[in-house]
Amino acid sequence: MLMAESYIQQLFAERIGGLQYGKSHAIYKFEKIKRAKRAAMAMQPGAEIIDLGVGEPDEMALPEVVEKLCAEARKPDNRGYADNGDGVFKQAGARYLERVCGVKGINPETEIIHSIGSKAALSILPSGLINPGDYVLMTIPGYPVFGIHAKYYGGQVHNLPLEEKNGFLPDLDSVPAEVLKKAKVLVLNYPNNPTGASATPDFFAKVVDFSKKNNLVVIHDAAYAALVFEGQPLSFLAAPGAKEVGIDGPMHVVGNRVIAKSLEQMGDLASHIAQEALRLKSDAQSIDAKLTKGILDYSDKVRLVIEDSFNALMKGDLKKSNDCIERVASCEALERSLTTDIMRSVKAVNLAVGLRSIVWDVGQMAKYSEAIAEVAINRHLEAPSAFCAWEKA
Repeated sequence: MLMAESYIQQLFAERIGGLQYGKSHAIYKFEKIKRAKRAAMAMQPGAEIIDLGVGEPDEMALPEVVEKLCAEARKPDNRGYADNGDGVFKQAGARYLERVCGVKGINPETEIIHSIGSKAALSILPSGLINPGDYVLMTIPGYPVFGIHAKYYGGQVHNLPLEEKNGFLPDLDSVPAEVLKKAKVLVLNYPNNPTGASATPDFFAKVVDFSKKNNLVVIHDAAYAALVFEGQPLSFLAAPGAKEVGIDGPMHVVGNRVIAKSLEQMGDLASHIAQEALRLKSDAQSIDAKLTKGILDYSDKVRLVIEDSFNALMKGDLKKSNDCIERVASCEALERSLTTDIMRSVKAVNLAVGLRSIVWDVGQMAKYSEAIAEVAINRHLEAPSAFCAWEKA
């Protein structure tokens, strides 16, 4: 005799499976990754596991950050709902887009809204855009949340493969005509997870033209916008005409992510420097004393810049942040000079390559400290200090 379904089981919406909801053996992909990680750790205790699953912090926040959070939580003004974000927050977002990404003319009141994260925004947006039968163009591999929720509203998903031959950019011309007729939304994510690829201004310009031609809304998930190899972060909204067809965000997570990634990279660089120094220890006596002093002085200059960038971040010191950025530029000049000296004076190839590697790693640490100083400037501009009222200009 079959047992009757529970009362609630009989009432689940058909879009999530109806009577079959919860009975499938399918496993959420991030849960699959977590299970695989647990199994790998059980089989090889102590092994280093690179987790490409949910983007969770792998280290504790700085004590100063935790203390600041506690202090803010004690304020009565912060007890209520955030609604759609206060004016200071929205103005800071508009300033960030203009100063860092070159996007001008953003109206803080009508064109910026806060979200508690990418997933919340991407799961809600289909309710305002997708009708039954509409297609969503999604890149694959990629974050599937928008497509999953689009299906809940009767939408369909057309996947655009990200392939190395195309620089991990989607081939927009490959979309079948019958799909384009029903397409409503194009979802992009650059810098891209998981490929690590970056978009270009030319590609975004093509996206704008493609979207206008086919009546598409572009949603650009810019969660990793500040993670760039060189230059400034690129916003889709910086492309001419992009504001007419697109949504860019979320930018509010960028600062913390920059700090976390900068710290992580600095740690890796410091470890590599130590390994190289130990490897070259036996050859140290053959290095010219003047060159040795130059490398040590250079390293000390970078160390001070790193310390000052963190102090500027913790204290909201705009002047010190700007000073750090200027000093990084002088460090880059020193790096180039030392590289030339190494190549001219060190005859042993192995030693020359090792010293060049150390100097380069130190220079990269300086650049990460510059990123932290830029975050400090952005956060300072959100609430300029009273004694620097001119900074509001």
